Amino acid sequence: MATSLVLCFCVVISLAASVSAQQPRAFFVFGDSLVDSGNNDFLATTARADAYPYGIDYPTHRPTGRFSNGLNIPDLISLELGLEPTLPYLSPLLVGEKLLIGANFASAGIGILNDTGFQFLHIIRIYKQLELFQVYQKRVSAHIGSEGARNLVNRALVLITLGGNDFVNNYYLVPYSARSRQFSLPDYVRYIISEYRKVLRKLYDLGARRVLVTGTGPMGCAPAELAMRSRNGDCDVELQRAASLYNPQLVDMIRSLNQEIGSDIFVAADAYRMHMDYISNPQAYGFATAKIACCGQGPYNGIGLCTPASNLCPNRDLNAFWDAFHPSEKANKIIVQQILRGSNQYMYPMNLTTIMALDSRT
Repeated sequence: MATSLVLCFCVVISLAASVSAQQPRAFFVFGDSLVDSGNNDFLATTARADAYPYGIDYPTHRPTGRFSNGLNIPDLISLELGLEPTLPYLSPLLVGEKLLIGANFASAGIGILNDTGFQFLHIIRIYKQLELFQVYQKRVSAHIGSEGARNLVNRALVLITLGGNDFVNNYYLVPYSARSRQFSLPDYVRYIISEYRKVLRKLYDLGARRVLVTGTGPMGCAPAELAMRSRNGDCDVELQRAASLYNPQLVDMIRSLNQEIGSDIFVAADAYRMHMDYISNPQAYGFATAKIACCGQGPYNGIGLCTPASNLCPNRDLNAFWDAFHPSEKANKIIVQQILRGSNQYMYPMNLTTIMALDSRT
């Protein structure tokens, strides 16, 4: 759906240096629709994935609030690391021992900037997510004590996905948008990078001690953008330009933040390269198409929302995109494999498997 750009894949994973053999790491998730596991189902917003055919390939075969046909990126990371899936923070089931698993604070439609996604009304913007994280820590402190809560957060895995909506649902939302009149594209990129640095620093201040950050993917290649902007099926040049400006500056910002802190807290992931691998050669990854969404209508199934009345492909594993903006479960699996095991072309300075191995020895 047009709530959140699929290819915006900004991810932050925080891993503390000490690891408890007895207690699994908690997992915390922040960001937008790529990682929202159902918080928006509890909010008065149009940015929801609470109806069929969302969840058609989820174990329950029911919609869960995930913008996917099945598992999303947090689910797959949890699965790979042997962690229990996190619950949405707004879920009434997140109480007692379930708090120790972690929590998902993500909300579809949000961005780095507070004005991103304004059309979706009641969504949990990023600083509100961080406020809820502080409330969470107080709840855990009441359960296991302040030192126990601090250790749980310091050792936790934290995932944050942000950035793409600041282009698709802000700068490029309409012709002559307020932000596009205020900033040239290069100046806008510099501005949101500076704002994102504040978010990451705040996350560090709240306890994150090893952080994986991925930038935007090839935003111009999403079916929604092909439907709206492409005449011949090629990825939109302007949105691709935005990604090419944003991603190198994100890496530079991460390097600078590490130097400021004095440690390699932050790790950069090249989401653009991860996505372009299967978009440029879908057959090599077992896809029949990386242009046409499985669920939708209009050109490339890229117009409007995925609803019970939409076109629906019979085999979701053949489509790289599930809906107009979001990857299919199979595409999510490819991304997670690169996060876990990708070379330095994808993960700098190391992948998640290496991080976990290093942390297990300290």
